[in-house]
Amino acid sequence: MKVLKLMFKNAFRHKLRTSLTIVGIAIAVIAFSLLRTVVTVYNAGVDASSADRLITRHAVSFIFPLPYSYKDKIQQIDGVELATPLNWFQGVYIDKDQFFARLAVDPETVFKVYPEFILSKEELDNFKKERNSCVIGIDIAKQYNLKIGDIMTIDGDIYPGRWDFVVRGIYKPKDKTIDGTQMFFQYDYLNERLEAESPMRANEIGWFAIKIKDPNRSAEISAKVDKLFKNSSAETKTETERAFQQGFLSAVSAIITALNYLSFIIIGIILLVLANTMIMAARERTREYAVMKTLGFSAKHLVGLIMGESLVISVLGGGLGLLLSFPVVDGFGQAIPKGMFPIFYIEPITIILAVTAALSIGIISSIFPLIKALSTKIVDGFRFVG
Repeated sequence: MKVLKLMFKNAFRHKLRTSLTIVGIAIAVIAFSLLRTVVTVYNAGVDASSADRLITRHAVSFIFPLPYSYKDKIQQIDGVELATPLNWFQGVYIDKDQFFARLAVDPETVFKVYPEFILSKEELDNFKKERNSCVIGIDIAKQYNLKIGDIMTIDGDIYPGRWDFVVRGIYKPKDKTIDGTQMFFQYDYLNERLEAESPMRANEIGWFAIKIKDPNRSAEISAKVDKLFKNSSAETKTETERAFQQGFLSAVSAIITALNYLSFIIIGIILLVLANTMIMAARERTREYAVMKTLGFSAKHLVGLIMGESLVISVLGGGLGLLLSFPVVDGFGQAIPKGMFPIFYIEPITIILAVTAALSIGIISSIFPLIKALSTKIVDGFRFVG
């Protein structure tokens, strides 16, 4: 107990220096947690992918459309349970800074293929009945204070014009890893207008989501889908939903990798900050350590004092940083448009890494002062003037 008390007294002998070191460590931990959260949420879509879902898109590029008529042909393939068409709409809601996914879908099948979007039977029935109705995620409803019956007006860009949608349903994600920031409306509402205004663009969709009966047959069924449309005017590429999501991430993989490395570089910065503090503290106490050796303090006592002091500072700084990380990350998540980061929270792995880093840095930072203190002879210690 006396050694423990001494560790705390030594740690705060220079209150300003120790306080600044703790604050520095806390800021670094906050930055580490924020960067790691950005990395983990980018990968969350991949982790949340369903094993029994395939995605069929144009073989050349995702931006090229596919004929709507492919839907019935895909559903006839052995092993396919259901196929649903989806089309990216985009448009501008309020202003260009308000980004979230806006998709034209088939109301009869979309929520069967995506059961993780929970919608009541009444809301689903109302969605099916009204041509210009829409369903939005609960996070979008909260962000824009929308409720059932409200009108959402979107200015089209890919599909020009003014589009008015009536909110007839608000879906809830099955769990916190599922995107709650999307908007779905009836494809027929879009297609009817295209048939009247832009016939060349009518009866086309962006991609198909396919629910299969056996996930173990995903490669086989994917090959069958692509073979069916081989040598057609719109050949397809079919892959698992996970592979499809990874393809999207590959466009920003360099940025994500850089953020990942940067988060660990911050750990190195924490190490340098604390190591510098411990080296200065050990240098100042060279004569004290010599006195302690003379009084009979053993090497393990010195190890306990020096390493303990380092751990006290690192744990206090790391704990403070981790405690503040939650409101900082939450505030960051509230400040950015929901559609950019549909889910934004600190995952358990980030907490584990931060705690491990704080403990490891406390131990590593004490190594050089320990070697110096243990290797210095008593006589040299008394002669030292620092």
